[in-house]
Amino acid sequence: VQLQASGGGLVQAGGSLNLSCVISGGFLSTYAMGWFRQAPGKEREFVAAIAWSGTMKNYAESVKGRSTISRDNAKNTVWLQMNSLKIEDTAVYYCAAGDHPYYTGSSESNYNHWGQGTLVTVSS
Repeated sequence: VQLQASGGGLVQAGGSLNLSCVISGGFLSTYAMGWFRQAPGKEREFVAAIAWSGTMKNYAESVKGRSTISRDNAKNTVWLQMNSLKIEDTAVYYCAAGDHPYYTGSSESNYNHWGQGTLVTVSS
């Protein structure tokens, strides 16, 4: 299975972005999906996750209330809508697929397939 993340770019603080992740070579409905990010000089961290049906979601405290993860299994696509962006949201954002369809945790080891990342840069 392959994952292709897109939608990153340069945005001013306070702005919004909608990241997309398209899965190919498999059926999105069989996977839980997560978003992670890695800021310059920092370790990769969990951002959000959604179970296969979309009914269970989980967010990192740093983005809770500002971000929404969603999915459309028929379109093989997952989105991460990010609002009220802050400079500290600057990072490469990765989407990941977990083979356990109900998993919405933050452990990277439970995500088996990763995309290449899309860069989000938030300016002041």
